[in-house]
Amino acid sequence: MSEPTVLLIDDDVSHAEIAGEALSRAGYAVTLAHSGGDGLARFQTGEFDCVLTDLRLPDTDGMEVLKRLKATDADVEVIIITGFGSVEKAVQALQLGAYSFLEKPLNRDALRNTVAKAVERRKLSLANQNLQRLVDEKFGYEGIIGSSPAMQQVFARMKQVAPTDARVLITGENGTGKELVARAVHFNGKRRQGPLVAVNCGALTGGVLDSELFGHVRGAFTGALKDHIGKFEAAEGGTLFLDEVGEMPLETQVKLLRVIEAKEVTPVGSNTPRKIDVRLISATNKDLEDQVRKGAFREDLYFRLKVVQIHLPALRERQGDIPLLAQSFVKQLATQYSKEVTGLDHAAVNALIAHPWPGNVRELRNTVEEMVVLAQGKLLTAGDLPPGIKRDSGALPLSAPATSTGVGGLVGMTMEQIEREVIRQCLKANEGNRERTAKMLAIGERTLYRKIKEYGL
Repeated sequence: MSEPTVLLIDDDVSHAEIAGEALSRAGYAVTLAHSGGDGLARFQTGEFDCVLTDLRLPDTDGMEVLKRLKATDADVEVIIITGFGSVEKAVQALQLGAYSFLEKPLNRDALRNTVAKAVERRKLSLANQNLQRLVDEKFGYEGIIGSSPAMQQVFARMKQVAPTDARVLITGENGTGKELVARAVHFNGKRRQGPLVAVNCGALTGGVLDSELFGHVRGAFTGALKDHIGKFEAAEGGTLFLDEVGEMPLETQVKLLRVIEAKEVTPVGSNTPRKIDVRLISATNKDLEDQVRKGAFREDLYFRLKVVQIHLPALRERQGDIPLLAQSFVKQLATQYSKEVTGLDHAAVNALIAHPWPGNVRELRNTVEEMVVLAQGKLLTAGDLPPGIKRDSGALPLSAPATSTGVGGLVGMTMEQIEREVIRQCLKANEGNRERTAKMLAIGERTLYRKIKEYGL
């Protein structure tokens, strides 16, 4: 294992050499710099786990060095070295992201202990980032979780379309996570620095929706006492998210089509168009093709909105993702409510898998939230389930051996171990029926047979 690396910036040469020697003897690879400019230059060309910098430097202020270090690498741990009378300024440095501060003359033990803790925090931060990256690669994308083939296709399409300016139509039932997908596409695209503005088209009547989308000028209608900037202009340089676009009135659809074609909006009550540069992402829980056939949605607008379509499957169509989703929600909500809940037992997972989830992922999260809030122990059990879930799952074998790892045991497991546990739980929920298990996991039976053999199930 390579030595932890430390950059020490101090214009007092003898003091820097003594401190550097103390750290070297403790097993650190130390690089010395005697000015702010030299230190920043060395930081740009090297990789350091920790930086110590004096507040008073001949060419620049240590606070400025701190700001530039953090701007280059937000995760680097910076320790401020301060002389007598500068403690107040050192506290200000902590507020800017410094890890800690040490007073001169440096105490060798305090120096080594503080650097050791800073390096350890840096390692933990990087490890968490790597773990999240692995989880995203295997099970999700930008916090949207799913290991089923259907969700993997969703993630692949999101990654393809995000860097472009193509218009996206997101379809799926209520609660499947359409807004999460819209956010992920925006924040992974080239417009991420621009605004993401959302409008719920089903919550506003025609006239009000026109005003919200396109804006209005003073006197355009009764009550229009001043000019109003519409959502299109508010989203300039970014993304406009039209939620529930299938609810949009036909007269507004005509105006939206004109905006898309001309790339300009005309506020209500005005004759002067205004140019816009906005990416458009839409979402609906309706079958727009059916709406077109019924005359409730314009066919030309439908095709312009659907340059790329991303369809989110219902949760009942990807039951194999339920254990992963439930455990993820447990982790989030236990932190939110300061509860010592670590996971769910086998019986609780079986019950969740059996439920039809008409409210999809949103309903699952609400269910887990209720369980976490009311939980008495560290592991959620079938007894913590809301009554409706228990009734739906009454026919399932909801008992598991005491040695079962359950979803609560995912922490510390490899991705292969997690996959094995999910398959094992689904097989048990289906009493060993491989055909039903394959459908639950949304994978082919041959794939399931191979996995069963591979994992010795």
